[in-house]
Amino acid sequence: MRIATALIVSLFMSTAAFAADATCDATAKDKKLHGAALNSFMTKCEKDAKAKCTAEATAKKLHGAAATSFTKKCVKDASGA
Repeated sequence: MRIATALIVSLFMSTAAFAADATCDATAKDKKLHGAALNSFMTKCEKDAKAKCTAEATAKKLHGAAATSFTKKCVKDASGA
């Protein structure tokens, strides 16, 4: 019973942490960025997301097509595209 409770609590905590990270697109809209400022922000945000997603793929010990697929989806989710 304790293991199931711990699993459920950790699932909610990870979901809440993920929800706390706004997508690049949503953050840009909140900041009301346009033109060159928007392009610069999106480029940096997507670059940071790719680095974070690549690190997650490495931590999950993914290789080859699995790592590429995971990273591509992760960056897409993070950028809000």
